[in-house]
Amino acid sequence: MTPGQNTRVLLASRPEGAPTVANFRIEYGPIPQPADGQLLLRTVYLSLDPYMRSRMSAAKSYAAAMNEGDVMVGATVCRVEASRHPDYQAGEWVLAYTGWQSHALSDGVGLHKLSGMARPSLALGVLGMTGFTAYMGLLEIGQPRAGETVVVAAATGAVGSVVGQIAKLKGCRVVGIAGGAEKCRYAVEELGFDVCLDHRSPDLAAELAAACPQGIDVYFENVGGVVFDAVLPLLNTGARVPLCGLIAQYNATGLPAGPDRSPLLMRTLLTRRIRMQGFIIFDDYASHYPEFLKTMGEWVANGTVRYREDIVSGLENAPQAFIGLLQGHNFGKLIIQVGADE
Repeated sequence: MTPGQNTRVLLASRPEGAPTVANFRIEYGPIPQPADGQLLLRTVYLSLDPYMRSRMSAAKSYAAAMNEGDVMVGATVCRVEASRHPDYQAGEWVLAYTGWQSHALSDGVGLHKLSGMARPSLALGVLGMTGFTAYMGLLEIGQPRAGETVVVAAATGAVGSVVGQIAKLKGCRVVGIAGGAEKCRYAVEELGFDVCLDHRSPDLAAELAAACPQGIDVYFENVGGVVFDAVLPLLNTGARVPLCGLIAQYNATGLPAGPDRSPLLMRTLLTRRIRMQGFIIFDDYASHYPEFLKTMGEWVANGTVRYREDIVSGLENAPQAFIGLLQGHNFGKLIIQVGADE
């Protein structure tokens, strides 16, 4: 990042399959100055999340696609650098949605003050969208009951790690699925999962069946692909499947090879009376955010729920970090530290 300038990362071109660094363009320009009723925000932390891949595509989705030349979208934690707005003072922390840039102007709409949050970066993770997704998806759609088996994909990611810990609080047996021995060890030893399996194992289906002798009552889906293939035969009658993402399919350019498995899926959903529900967290549950923030804030403060941040320094490194996110390279909530945390 160049001092005294506004650094921005733009969508240079739409990816065909997996994104590459060529799909991004870094641009430098003057720092904008606020007019009356505006404030200047300086980005300190930027959240990187899988949903950004769908926004890079022109395909129809729940949110409008970005255009080539647009600043990449994303939630940010910012300092108010200068203010000509009556409700904000210089130096305040705010949660914003200013995207992949070091500075931005705001009229105050959509900002949330973070004055009571001891570690502001948590507003992008366990106390933000990802924690909220885990909380509402599991409790409202998954509805776990003591003694049930809950399976969580991407178990050490920003969403999955919280899902598993809440399920343990509800008295469930929790089986995580993650990428590699280190992540699986962390899920069991640090997060309290009962078992964690490596999704790279060629015997994943058999290992999952052995880890779930009573079947699966709740499967929190945010991956898709071979993980879901292993889960589907094990779903019990009346199982619930909250669906918040399909990261294994975001880079796909067409349907997977092989037979059409939709009849098997539909027959399983019907005969076992399975509830599978997709959700977009702030579209569907925004009114519950204060309740979530109070409960999760207490759990984090007293150590009941643990979290891990994977922080990468420098906005210029965001494209490569995002590419790695889609390949499962991150360990915990992926955040770019854009500026100094003064």
